[in-house]
Amino acid sequence: MQLVGEKKVIVTGANRGIGRALALAVSQAGYHVIAHYFRGKEAAESLEKEIRQNGGSIELIQFDISDREDCREKLEKWQEENGAFWGIICNAGICADESFPGMSGENWDKVLRTNLDGFYNVLHPLIMPLCRKKKGRIITISSVSGITGNRGQVNYSAAKAGIIGATKALAVELASRSITVNCIAPGIIETEMSRDVPLDMVLPSIPMGRIGKPEEVAGLAVFLLSESASYITRQVISVNGGII
Repeated sequence: MQLVGEKKVIVTGANRGIGRALALAVSQAGYHVIAHYFRGKEAAESLEKEIRQNGGSIELIQFDISDREDCREKLEKWQEENGAFWGIICNAGICADESFPGMSGENWDKVLRTNLDGFYNVLHPLIMPLCRKKKGRIITISSVSGITGNRGQVNYSAAKAGIIGATKALAVELASRSITVNCIAPGIIETEMSRDVPLDMVLPSIPMGRIGKPEEVAGLAVFLLSESASYITRQVISVNGGII
């Protein structure tokens, strides 16, 4: 497999779910993938093996996106040795669903610290090298929950809505540097996170009558990484089967 100009793309939370599909699709498109994980080393190594067997180029990187110093140390070290990334896909996140009156402060904090603080923790060490190159792609992964709000997900909806606002603001700041910043907002996608979703209740709200596949999110991300998407920035693109 020939690399696309040896362009390097980091995918956070790449060892499972949408992140794994993102890493596979990005690799298949010819990019060198830096696949991030925190826990789940075996799954990350399985991803690495699969990509290498398919002729792709990959390396693993491990850090906690909720730990600002861990992010900065690992990412700055990587860039010192390898240079700036072409693409950054901020996918890693968690949920801890419960009704707001019963929501613990711990569950509020850990969801915001991982999902929203992770935006800053991952991107901040990477921005200046991109600005110096005056080219690049940033893709954040939000959620339909950040657009419409979902029962039992006040913490998750708050974090994902925050990602949308931060993405749009960052897009304005970086546009003059030819760096695009876009957000993908998946609906209900077939992953571990959606395993307990009562499909009989949610399918009537999806015009296409089914839940999505991780590969359908990944395909959009690959397009947004491409040269063909060079005039697309500050957009929130839903992948949700038609949910309004």
